[in-house]
Amino acid sequence: MEEQIESQKKNWHDKNYKILLVIPAILIVFSLIYMGIFYQNNEDIFYKDISLTGGTTLTIQDKLDANKLLEDLSDKLEDLNTREIYDLITGEQKAVVLETKANSTQTKEILENYLEYELTDENSSIEFTSSIFSENFYKQLLIAILIAFVFMAIVVFIIFRTLVPSAAVIISAFADILMTLVLADILGLKMSLGGIIAFLMLIGYSVDTDIMLTTRILKRSEGSVNERIFGAFKTGITMTLTSLLAFAVALIIVSSFSKILSQIFTILVIGLGFDILNTWITNVSIIKWYVNKKRK
Repeated sequence: MEEQIESQKKNWHDKNYKILLVIPAILIVFSLIYMGIFYQNNEDIFYKDISLTGGTTLTIQDKLDANKLLEDLSDKLEDLNTREIYDLITGEQKAVVLETKANSTQTKEILENYLEYELTDENSSIEFTSSIFSENFYKQLLIAILIAFVFMAIVVFIIFRTLVPSAAVIISAFADILMTLVLADILGLKMSLGGIIAFLMLIGYSVDTDIMLTTRILKRSEGSVNERIFGAFKTGITMTLTSLLAFAVALIIVSSFSKILSQIFTILVIGLGFDILNTWITNVSIIKWYVNKKRK
C-alpha cells in the first residue's frame, strides 16, 4: 500500500513538474514589476533607516509611551520613528528610542521642551550619523552583496560546469533574494545595517540546499531521478526547517530589545520560506526537465 502511494506521488510529479514552474515564474514577474514601480517612486530598492540615510538616535531611560511620542512629535522631527525597549527577563520597560533625520542638537532641544527636563548622560544617550558617511557606507554594502553573489555564481559554475544546472541554482538564489526584498518592502521594513547583513547571509542559505539537490541528481547514479530527488528533499527540508525554526524562536526572543537582530531574523525567516519554494519547485523542475531531455 505504501509503495503504491509513493508511486502515485512520483507519477503526479512526473506529469506536473513543468506546470509547477508557473508558480515561481508568476512570483518572479510580479516581484520584478513591483520592484520597478517601487524604485521609480522611491529612487531606491528598499526603505532605509537612519543608519543608512544619516540622522540621530536618542535613547531615553524612562518609561515613556513610544506611540504617544511619535504622535506628538512627528510634525517637529523629520521622519521620526520610536520604539520601546524591555528587559528580556522581567519584561519591564527600560527605555524608549527615537530615530529621526534631524540633527542631534535640534532633536535634544525639542525633546527637552516636550519632556520638561534636561537630557544628560545619566538619563539618555544620543548618536548622530552623517548622511555622507551613511550614503558611502550604504554603497559599499551593496557592492559587497553584488560581489558575494557574483563569486557564488562563479563557484557554482566551477562545481557543475554545465550551463542549465548552474543557472538553475543561480536563478533560485536570485529569486530568494528578490522575493524577500519585495515582501520586506510591502511590509514597510526600513532596512538597517543588520538587514544588509541578513541578505549576505541569505545568499549562503539559498545555495546550500540547491547545491546539495543538484549534486545528488547529477553526480550520483544509484536509484532513479525521482528517488534521488525525494532523498535530497528529506535531507534538504530538514536542514531548512531546522534553521527556520531556530530563527523564528530567536526572532520572538529578541524582538522586544534589539532592532538589528530582530530585522536580521525577520529577513532570514522570510528568505528561508521562499527558499523552500524556489529549491523544491523552481530548481527541482528545471533540473528534472534538463535530465529528462538529456536522456532523450
